[in-house]
Amino acid sequence: MSNLSDLRKSYEQGELDESRAAGEPLQQFKQWLEHALASEVPEPNAMTLATVGADGRPSTRIVLIKAYDARGLVWFTNYDSRKGQELALHPFAALQFHWVELERVVRIEGRVERVSAEESDEYFDSRPLDSRLGAWASPQSQVIASRAVLVANAAKAAVQHGLKPPRPPHWGGFRLQPDRWEFWQGRKSRLHDRLRYRLDEGRWIRERLAP
Repeated sequence: MSNLSDLRKSYEQGELDESRAAGEPLQQFKQWLEHALASEVPEPNAMTLATVGADGRPSTRIVLIKAYDARGLVWFTNYDSRKGQELALHPFAALQFHWVELERVVRIEGRVERVSAEESDEYFDSRPLDSRLGAWASPQSQVIASRAVLVANAAKAAVQHGLKPPRPPHWGGFRLQPDRWEFWQGRKSRLHDRLRYRLDEGRWIRERLAP
């Protein structure tokens, strides 16, 4: 059996220096995301989403970024799911990308809101048919008796909606509006590079953090 305490990795692929980092976090994120895409790392669009429940307990799950711009980062989900209910109660969240092969992490924090119905409709209509039917079939985060429930629900949705299922009213997008970003680049001897951007009265302040 492997001894976890003996596992070691020397991070030596890159550096993150203020002289070459972007002045604003969105541009830095764009550069790093495009690099991850070009490098063909596994699922470069996957990000961990952290929310907080009514009891103060945090929970995390993986979601996929589907759009980003100056307004924020967008993903889509079931509004009745655990994350949807937690965001309705506490509309703040944290996101994290971990591009292992590039030895990079991006962390983002901010307020979350639902995207417009038009944005949700546009994205929903672009999805494969099976995925659109799946949005009707899955009572996300609820207890079900077996997988047969999902299969039966999907078959029922296919009969009911055919080839053009509409977007379910409980399904749509969220947008996180960042007020903090952190970019982490692994470095040798655990002297990692960490640059934080925080929003202060409409202006981004860039700071180096100790690793």
